[in-house]
Amino acid sequence: MKSGIKAVALIATALVLTSCGGGGTSSSQESFVSGNGAVTYIQPEKRVEAPALSGMTLSGTNYTYSVGKVAVVNVWASWCSPCRAEAPTLAALANKYSDVAFIGILTRDNPATAEAFQRRFSLPYPTLIDDSLLIGFKGSLPANAIPSTVLIDKAGKVAARISGVVTVASLSDLIERVSGE
Repeated sequence: MKSGIKAVALIATALVLTSCGGGGTSSSQESFVSGNGAVTYIQPEKRVEAPALSGMTLSGTNYTYSVGKVAVVNVWASWCSPCRAEAPTLAALANKYSDVAFIGILTRDNPATAEAFQRRFSLPYPTLIDDSLLIGFKGSLPANAIPSTVLIDKAGKVAARISGVVTVASLSDLIERVSGE
């Protein structure tokens, strides 16, 4: 039974990661995998480096995450109903935790539709439009569902992931835990 679950997880991860080459310009909803809200935390001594996060944003500016502060990286798409459900929570927590870098990564979506989503939910943080950045998480906690939220610690290492919709409690707890290290 365990090997069957592992196989399903590997296939789902492969589907998400292999569809990441389009730079966020595709509106395809194929291979959509919805997470269940599972939270994974990695002990500091077992963490690996997060990929460099930089590139063009939905607003047309360049953005680069600088190691030294905790980051919350949310992978989303405007057509994803769980993404719509969590957007108000992410916006509120981004405003509450001003010392934490919130970063979106758009995946398999149309930038014009995504811009409307970002305006609708008043997301106060940049969203990178190059979803090939997701491949860089492959060696740690891949964003294997949409939405997925990954936390990066102050040292630039992957510290945690929420696979599926974040809640105020789940994300606040992780931010507090990682920030307090």
